[in-house]
Amino acid sequence: MNVMLEVIGVEPPCKRCAMAHKNAEQAASRLSQEGVQVTVKKLDIASEDVISRYGVFLSPALAIGGSIRVAVRIPSPEEIIRIVKATLHQS
Repeated sequence: MNVMLEVIGVEPPCKRCAMAHKNAEQAASRLSQEGVQVTVKKLDIASEDVISRYGVFLSPALAIGGSIRVAVRIPSPEEIIRIVKATLHQS
């Protein structure tokens, strides 16, 4: 199982965006222990590609499997894990 987790925020990262990225990395590490491979990628919210693909203007945001799942707040590692597992069960 492979999951793409994209943390969308400003560059250079603000404290909130940095915390969202850190929480995503922690969630990915814990999920890998359960056999779920998660790739964490940082995206710049000001990028035209990101704006056209996701339409988000406020950060931080979190996309899982190509869909925005959390916006304008910092998800905890536990919340990210729940969302990833729910996403896997839907597919």
